Order: sequence, then C-alpha cells, then structure tokens
Amino acid sequence: MKLKLLFLAILSFCFSNTSFGTNFVFNYTPGCHLAYQQYMSLNLDEGNARIRKELINNPYNLMATYLADYSDCLLLLMNGDKRDYKQIAGHLDERMQLIEKGDNKSPWLRLCKAGLYFHWALVSVRFGENFKAATTFRKSFLLLKENNKLFPNFPQNKIFMGVEEAVVGTIPSDYQWLATIFGMKGNVKNGISKINSFLDHADANTPLRNEAVIFNCYLKFYLLSHQQEVWNYINSNAFPTQNNLLHAFVKANLALNYRKGTEAVQVLKNIQSSEDAKQFPILDYEMGSALLNELDDDCTFYFKRFLSRYNGQLFIKDTYQKLAYAAYLKGELGTANGYRKEILSKGTKQVDADKQAQRFAGNKNWPPLSILQARLLTDGGYYHQALQKLKSADMSQFSPWDKLEYYFWLARNYDETNDDNRAVQYYKATIELGKTRQEHYAARSALQMGMLYEKSGKANEAVKCYNECLSMRNHDFQANIDQQAKAGINRLSAK
Repeated sequence: MKLKLLFLAILSFCFSNTSFGTNFVFNYTPGCHLAYQQYMSLNLDEGNARIRKELINNPYNLMATYLADYSDCLLLLMNGDKRDYKQIAGHLDERMQLIEKGDNKSPWLRLCKAGLYFHWALVSVRFGENFKAATTFRKSFLLLKENNKLFPNFPQNKIFMGVEEAVVGTIPSDYQWLATIFGMKGNVKNGISKINSFLDHADANTPLRNEAVIFNCYLKFYLLSHQQEVWNYINSNAFPTQNNLLHAFVKANLALNYRKGTEAVQVLKNIQSSEDAKQFPILDYEMGSALLNELDDDCTFYFKRFLSRYNGQLFIKDTYQKLAYAAYLKGELGTANGYRKEILSKGTKQVDADKQAQRFAGNKNWPPLSILQARLLTDGGYYHQALQKLKSADMSQFSPWDKLEYYFWLARNYDETNDDNRAVQYYKATIELGKTRQEHYAARSALQMGMLYEKSGKANEAVKCYNECLSMRNHDFQANIDQQAKAGINRLSAK
C-alpha cells in the first residue's frame, strides 16, 4: 500500500498543471541523493519518505520519478513475491511516460529510460519471463548506444553500458540466439573497464555511484574471477555494512560463494536485529545455508522461517533439499525423506539450484555421510576438515556416482589447499568418470581446472579446459557453469 501511495503522489504532482507549460527537469538534488542512499541501503520506507518530500519541494523533478523505481525493483528482486509484482508491474510504463516529458537535449532523458528498462529486465528474469527480459534489455541497450553517441562524455553512460556489455559477452549458449537476433555484442573486460572508468572519477556524491560499486563487485567476482580482490574490497572501509543492509547482503552472499562460511555467519548475525532485515526473508535462507556448511543444527530454524515468511518461488526446492540434508546429517532419515518428498510439489525449476533439487528428489539414494559432510564443509571453506572426512571414508561401499563426487571433492580441497598436482589428478579422474552423466561434477572439474591453469599463466591449457567444459551438455547447473567457462575464454581471448 505504501508503494501505491508513493506512486499516486508522483502521478498527482507530475500530471498537475501540465497545460501551463511547466518545464520538467532532471535535477539530482541533495534530497534525491538522500533518497538514493536509503534505497541502496535497502531502507525502502525511508527512501520513499525522502522521495515524497522531494516531490513536495520540486514537483516537476523527474529524477525523483526515476529514483522511486528503485523501491519497486529492489523489493521485487529481493522478495520475488508475485502479489507485489502484479500490483506494481505497471509502474514501468507509467514512469516511462513521465520521463518522456523531460528535455530531449538532456543526457539524463535516455539514461533514465535505459536505467528503467535495465532494472525491469532484471525483474523479468527474477520472475521467469526470459523473453520479456531480453526485449526490455535490448531497449536499454539501444538507448545507451544512442545516448553515448549524443553525449559521449556523460559519465553515467558507462555504468549500464559496462554491465550490459559484460553480461552479453557471457550469455549461455542456450540463450545466445537472443543476442544474435537483437544484434547485441559484448565483451567482459571492455564492459568492466567502463564501470572502472566511471568509478575512478566518482566520489560519494556522484549520482548512481552506489550501484556501480555493486555491479563492479559481482562482475569482477564472477566474470573476471577476481575473487580475492573483491573480497578485500568488501572488507574495507570503502564498503561499510553497518547501517547498510544491501552491503551486508552483498558481503554475506559473496562470502558464501567464496567459501567464507564463518564470515558469512558473522555478517548475517550482525543484522538480525534490524527492522529492515525482517522485510527480506532471503536473509534467513542465506543464514541457513551458511550454518548448514558448518554442519550446525541451527540451520533448520532459519530454513523453516524462510519458508514461512517467503512468498516467492525461487529456492523453495533447494531449501527443502537443504532441510533434508540437515535431517539426514542428524540421522533422522524419516524426516529427511519427508522433506525430500516436499521438493516434488513445491516451488519451481527456474534456477539451477532448484532444478538440481528436483532431480535429487527423484533419486531414492542418499550420499554417503562422509561425502555429504565433505561437500558442505568445502562449500563453507573448511577444507582441512573436509579432507579428513574424505580420507576416512570407506570407498568399498561407494557406488559409481559416489566415487564421482568423492573424486571431485578431493580435487576441490587439494585445489584450495594449493596442492595443484593432486587437484589436477582428481579433476581429470572426475571428468573421465562423469563426462556423460547428468551430475555437474565433470563440467565443474573442467571449469576449475581451467581456472587453476589460468591462475598459473597457462592460457592455452586453460582455454582447452573451458572448451571441454562447454562441450558437456545436459548436466546440473548448466547455465551457471557455461557462463563462467565463457567468461574464462572471453578473459583470455582479450589478452
């Protein structure tokens, strides 16, 4: 209801007295800056209050119209609630009509339109509307090209142009036809360099700097494989998490993906008492995942609370799989099988994690306890503990698919503990055993071996591994793994 009231306020101000020749402007006032800072801290209510105040003081400032869109998109991206989506999806067209009233000679006109399209393309992806996302993305892409031609020195062009160029450069093969049809070409390094160029000349008061920082972190982390550089940055004073819920989420999320389980738990604990945090159930999912990687029974509480508060569809199947694992680790096989059964009827298969959970639900076998423990400990960054579990395992009882996973986790832990020779040995064993299977371990092994060779300066060997990874089809986590392999080839071909 607050979002609807905010939007009605925007409409009432911007459509009133238009017949008197009112000039609409794009003015990034101090009030707009304060609203943007609140939005980019996930303090949506305070951001909306700032926008209402800005509209009272500056009724025809279209920058307020543009910034109000952050509230909608961040809410939808974080929570994925279809009820919210149905209520506010029409805001894109309505805001676009308002933005069109701006001065055609202002670089902000096309930039704001492109930004709106880009944000809603992300929302469309979140709700599984991939074709709609692609067409909306293309509109943003073309507007940015036009704006850059008309205003080549306009700094904010580089933010969205950089993100879009980097993303298009790594579109998975299954979606490459979209880029071909729409005539979009990309390059990871060129895209990220544009964002870096913007940030090099931006200070804390520069419009849209906050999201450029976050885009830069994710793109460098996933597409350039500069994990340590990004980790160092988000642990510095330049990326404060105190009183900034979005920064805290980003840090916890990247910590989980960088196998920094202890740090993820600490960040998430620090925001537990925040009123704003209660609006976003995904934080419970993140906490449950971090605790599960520690083999901590408390993970169950957070997964259950996530399911009780969350109205989206993504990660539901994955959550039930993790609840099943938690019960299995405690020896509660009946409870574990009950959670496993829930996977079949709950959630969707839109993202890779949920697809894999669905396949897990259709398989009546359970992994050996030692392998599951090693898998979770590895994901949390507890490598020596994981190796102990693996080395103490009795392989004589393993099925062929158990051996496949066993070899993979040995390789990953030797890789992370800098025993490259044994890592390569077990990566190759995993590929040989699993290259025709649906499990993702063979493709992941080729990807990780490519990263290992790339880090060692062996570019040719790395490219061979990335291509071998891409040659494997119909496995779990296909889109995610393919994107990383394509990014690796893109990085090395640009050198």
